[in-house]
Amino acid sequence: MEEWLGPLMFAGALVLIFSGYPVAFALGGTALLFAFLGVEMGLLDWHLLLTMPDRTFGVMSNFVLLAVPFFIFMGTMLEKSRLAEDLLTTIGQLFGPMRGGLALAVVFVGTLLAAATGVVGASVVAMGMISLPVMLRYGYSKELSAGIITASGTLGQIIPPSVVLVVLADQLGVSVGDLFVGALVPGLMLAGMYGLYAVGVALFRPEQAPALPPEARGLSAGALLKRVILVMMPPLVLILLVLGSIFAGVATPTEAGALGALGAVLLALANRRLSLAVLRETMAETTKLTSMVMLLLIGSTAFVLVFRGLGGDLWIEEMLTNLPGGVAGMLFVANLAVFLLGFFIDFFEIAFIIIPLLAPAALALGIDLVWFGVMIGMNLQMSFLTPPFGFALFYLRGVAPPEVKTTQIYRGAAPFILIQVLGLLLIILFPRLVTWLL
Repeated sequence: MEEWLGPLMFAGALVLIFSGYPVAFALGGTALLFAFLGVEMGLLDWHLLLTMPDRTFGVMSNFVLLAVPFFIFMGTMLEKSRLAEDLLTTIGQLFGPMRGGLALAVVFVGTLLAAATGVVGASVVAMGMISLPVMLRYGYSKELSAGIITASGTLGQIIPPSVVLVVLADQLGVSVGDLFVGALVPGLMLAGMYGLYAVGVALFRPEQAPALPPEARGLSAGALLKRVILVMMPPLVLILLVLGSIFAGVATPTEAGALGALGAVLLALANRRLSLAVLRETMAETTKLTSMVMLLLIGSTAFVLVFRGLGGDLWIEEMLTNLPGGVAGMLFVANLAVFLLGFFIDFFEIAFIIIPLLAPAALALGIDLVWFGVMIGMNLQMSFLTPPFGFALFYLRGVAPPEVKTTQIYRGAAPFILIQVLGLLLIILFPRLVTWLL
C-alpha cells in the first residue's frame, strides 16, 4: 500500500481540481490529508511539515518572482490607459489597404503587446473590443477574425517578457534571462506562422479577408506616417529598454520589470491618460493576479513537500526515465500530459503541478532545462486555445458581439492550434531554435 500513496495523492489532487475546487486549496488540502495518512502509516513524521513555514517564507522572499507583479502592472497599465488601443487602431490603418491586412495588423499588434505586456487576457480583450467589430464590418470571416485575435493574444505566453516564463524558470531552477533569450526566436517564429496563415487565407479565399475600402482608410499618407511614429515609437522604445537590458545582462528580469512598470506609467502620463481611476484599476488587477500566483505557489509547495516525503517524486522519475524510447518517450508523455491538462485547467496551475514532477526526470535524462522550459511554454500556450476551457476563447466571448457564436470562435481557433502543434514539433526537432542565442 505504501508505494501507492504517491500515485493516489496525485490522482486525488486532480479529482479535486477537476471538480471545480480552487486549485491552490485543492493542492494544500490534498497535502494535509496525505500527510495525516503518511503519519498514521508510519511513513512520515509531523516534523516534515515544520519546514513548510520556511518554504513559504522562501517563496515570498524570492527576488525573481517580483518580476511577476511588475510585468502584470506594465501590461495592465498599457491596457487601462488605452495606449494598446491606440497602437491597434494605428497599425490597422497602416495594413488595412492590403488584402488580409487587418488580420496581419492583429498579428503584428499581438506580437508588440506580447513583448510589452506578457499578459494574455489584456491582449485578447483589447484586440477583441477594437479589431473584431472592424473586421466583421468590412467582410472578414467570423472564424478567421476570432481565430487570429485569440491566437495572436496568446503570444504573450511565449514572447518575452512572459509571466509564465518567469514562473517556469523559478520551477525549473534556471535563469529567467536565459529562458527569455531561448523563447525569443520560437515566439517570433510562431507569430510569423500566424501571419503566413493570414496571407494564405487572403490569397486562396479572398472573400474571407478583403482589403479595407478607400473610404475606410481615414488618414492621408503623411498623417498616417506621423501617427505611426508617435504611437509606435514610445512602446517600441519601452520594449527595447526592458528586453535589451535583460539580454545585455545590464539588469535582472525583476529590475527590468520595475523599469517597464515605471515606463508604462510615464507613457500614460505623457499621453494624458494617467488618472487616479486608471491607477486604481491597474493596481487592483495586478494585486488580484499576483495573489492568485502566490497562493498557487504556496499550495503547490505544500503538495510537493508531502508528495516527495511519500516517495512520489521517485515514482514519477522512475516511470518517466524508463519509458520506451528514452528521451523521446519522456518528451512524448510530458507533452501529452501538459496538452491534455490544458483542456481543463489554467496554465499557471499546470506549471505548479506538473513542472516540479517533470524537471527531475528531464535532468536525469540529460535534457537542457532551458530548452525544456521553452518547449513546455509553447505547449502551455495551447491551453489558452483548446476547448472547452481555453481562456483566450472565453476572453473573446466576453467582448465579442452577439452575432459571433461560441462555436464560430472554437472553429476559428482550430487552425491556430494546429499551427502551435507545428511550432512545438519544430522546437523538438530543431533544438537550436531555442539554444542558438544562448
